[in-house]
Amino acid sequence: MQPPLRLIIFDFDGVIAESIAMKAEAFRETFSFVPEYQDEIVQYHLDNGGMSRYAKFRYIYREILCQKLTGEQEQRLGDRYAGLVREKMYTIPLVPGATELLIAWSRLLPLYIVSATPEEEMLMIAEKRGLADYFAGIYGSPRPKADCIRNILGENGISPGEALFVGDAPQDLQAAVETGVRFIARVATGDIDRFSGCPGVEAVVADLYTLHAYLLSTPTDNTSTSR
Repeated sequence: MQPPLRLIIFDFDGVIAESIAMKAEAFRETFSFVPEYQDEIVQYHLDNGGMSRYAKFRYIYREILCQKLTGEQEQRLGDRYAGLVREKMYTIPLVPGATELLIAWSRLLPLYIVSATPEEEMLMIAEKRGLADYFAGIYGSPRPKADCIRNILGENGISPGEALFVGDAPQDLQAAVETGVRFIARVATGDIDRFSGCPGVEAVVADLYTLHAYLLSTPTDNTSTSR
């Protein structure tokens, strides 16, 4: 029997915000100077949703373009991509049920964001969207997600089995497995389900209304908040 749940960690893109398609298009535009490789680059981006953009840039140059990537080029790519997505992230729709879930569960348990988005950028998005107050902490790259999760467990003094990570990418599941926390996958209706039946996946939900209903049936310990 699992111990009561004492905190919840969320990825952001594809879990709280419906930003996957928009960011894929921004990745395509970032690499508009190599049109013959754009489809392969975008597919790599989509297949590695939980990875930082800079790690993707390095892989793309090394394995797809077979070119050396300088620090200056990497920064220009990062600036171009950020410029394409920044304003859109302030208005992109949230995943259905996100607002209701955050209002309800932020009153019961500490909630966290762990994202591959650069941390300063993630903090700004949460502030601009009016979401920051729902979270006890917001973490982003360049720190690996597993390191962020370990930090959250440590600062709350809880065991991995008392924490839940909600993600939408294989890298999110990997971070959950590495740290021992529970994992629920969000797979939007119509998307390919890469999680059902995988070891370590507790449940698969289509939206946050479904997650909210699932959590209501899960034992929790709402006396443990560190907020």
